[in-house]
Amino acid sequence: MRTQVGIVGAGPAGLLLSHLLHLRGIDSVVLEIRSREYVEKRLRAGVLEQGTVDTLNEAGVGERMRREGLPHHGIELRYGGRAHRIAFEKLVPGRAITVYGQQEVVKDLITARLAAGGEVLFDLSGVAVHGIDSGAPAITFIRDGETLRLDCDVIAGCDGFHGVTRPSIPEGVLTAYERDYPFAWLGVLARVPPSTEELIYAHSDRGFALHSMRSPLLSRFYLQVPPDEDLAGWPDERIWSELKARLETVPGFALTTGPILEKGITPMRSFVAEPMQYGRLYLAGDAAHIVPPTGAKGLNLAVADVRLLTEALAAWCSTGDAELLDGYSRACLKRVWRAQHFSWWMTTLLHTFESDDAYGRRLQLSYLDYVTSSEAAATTLAENYVGLPYDK
Repeated sequence: MRTQVGIVGAGPAGLLLSHLLHLRGIDSVVLEIRSREYVEKRLRAGVLEQGTVDTLNEAGVGERMRREGLPHHGIELRYGGRAHRIAFEKLVPGRAITVYGQQEVVKDLITARLAAGGEVLFDLSGVAVHGIDSGAPAITFIRDGETLRLDCDVIAGCDGFHGVTRPSIPEGVLTAYERDYPFAWLGVLARVPPSTEELIYAHSDRGFALHSMRSPLLSRFYLQVPPDEDLAGWPDERIWSELKARLETVPGFALTTGPILEKGITPMRSFVAEPMQYGRLYLAGDAAHIVPPTGAKGLNLAVADVRLLTEALAAWCSTGDAELLDGYSRACLKRVWRAQHFSWWMTTLLHTFESDDAYGRRLQLSYLDYVTSSEAAATTLAENYVGLPYDK
């Protein structure tokens, strides 16, 4: 087999990269170890930045998102028995977020790639990359018991944190920057209408809580829990009780409860690998960086990465000019580190830390007061949350 760009991973990064390359006349093949059903049902992020929405629309894959997605023009910070709205329409006019599940983005991209005759191969095993430090990289994999080889000009590693592409870079090339947080998120998907029109970020002495949504009939909730928490200790009744305790803290607000469809615990961590490239291998999305979900940046960073990679590959394939490819990692990391800082800031602003003394807790409340009373501070939150414009 032969293609111009071999893409490992059929998540949003790999699929969007393949589609954007197709629009520029560049061939690619996407390789995925999971089944199509698995990747289309894998629940992940659900908040799309303005730039992500614009990218999907410009790429011709935003029709269902425009029909079913939920545009939001603000979020609520809730603490101390009060609710404070961060008004995007006032602070960052013309920019907003759209609530639309990552799995829905994946479905739309798979449909678009297959409709265009693109190759997306699922249910593979034994995926390995070769010759990334040469001019003839290749990917080998097993499909239906047969070992196959995909020769390509470059390889895009879009296979997530636990994928095979980043570990294939020789030891000593990458520098990893990491931070683990002393808590996790218990996330649940419930078949209940949202009790709010916009996302609620709630800080309380009991811990952080988030009320989000996926549709007019589905709600998504998160609770701060210890990092080693046992999911078996959280029956539905306890989940609803704790959500009520952390969210029903302002007059007149009542949380709608109902059947819980899914639940799981997500560790909170930050990770960046530098550089995001080696030889003919280019990393994108979670293969290169992880952020805590508080700032809703994971999927959006992946989109920003593949936009840059598409432009770099288009220039190289059409003219042989490698300047953008050579600068790919440097260009990505500027945005990656801004998102890392914002995600860390949101996380430390809203969660409780057992290590904090009374002084630390008062400092946290003071900063919340500042963010909700200062237009300058609120604008900083708003412009980072809806997503900074892409560099020209």
